[in-house]
Amino acid sequence: MKIRSVQNTRKITKAMEMVAASKMKKSQDRMRATRPYVSKALQIAMHVSNASAEYKHPFLDKRERVRNVGVILVSTDKGLCGGLNTNVLRLMLQQYKEWQAAGIGVQFCIIGGKGLGFVQRLGGNVVSQAVQIGDRAKLEQLIGPVKVLLDKYIAGEIDEIHAFFTRFFNTMRQDPRHGTLVPIPKEFLGEQGEVIHSELRQGGWDYIYEPDARAVLDGVMTRYVEALVLQLVAENIASEQSARMVAMKAASDNAETLIDELTLIYNKNRQAAITKEISEIVGGAAAV
Repeated sequence: MKIRSVQNTRKITKAMEMVAASKMKKSQDRMRATRPYVSKALQIAMHVSNASAEYKHPFLDKRERVRNVGVILVSTDKGLCGGLNTNVLRLMLQQYKEWQAAGIGVQFCIIGGKGLGFVQRLGGNVVSQAVQIGDRAKLEQLIGPVKVLLDKYIAGEIDEIHAFFTRFFNTMRQDPRHGTLVPIPKEFLGEQGEVIHSELRQGGWDYIYEPDARAVLDGVMTRYVEALVLQLVAENIASEQSARMVAMKAASDNAETLIDELTLIYNKNRQAAITKEISEIVGGAAAV
């Protein structure tokens, strides 16, 4: 019965491994397609902001004292993907305790069901959420929850917005990361994860704004932040599929090993029972 139970479990893990492997390639392609767009969007945003002397966007204004922060936590909706969620939640929890010790208030925007459940058990202040994202994230699913934090930042209710997510490097490596989303940093990550400083030349950019600098900067900055959040979710989905494929392969291999061990024990016990029965028959015949 135990052998049969492990065999059924192995069928499930094998099927999940194959499904994750088929989804992994598409999710990685979508994730890699977002990186150049976000990098270029940051360059344009920084050039426009430096060229505009008459208006400075709030997303570029670093505040002197931080009293409250907003946190965008990106996790998965489903489990069975190894330590992917555990690692990013541990990183977030460590920073959360530091903020609490410093008397800084924290408001959460949660993306993914696993992160939502963790923060609710933690007793965190969840102001917005987006769950059941699926295998392909769409911008309209993320704009609403993220805009709640952006509006609070513009209104002065929070002083910084941080993001916790998992960055995809390759099929075997996905690292939890923590970065500042707003105020917008003057550097961004390249294709291989290296930090690249945006090339800014003072006074080297001359733009003609239509209708005006304020409207253009508001649109560019908001679009950049939305695109960056979409990229973080795409990175997390690619990491999820890769981690699930690796975890399910390990589970299938462990099930195979366990089946072999149980089969060996079963055969030994069966052989011992047969030997005992033969000995009893021989002993009885000799007595007669």
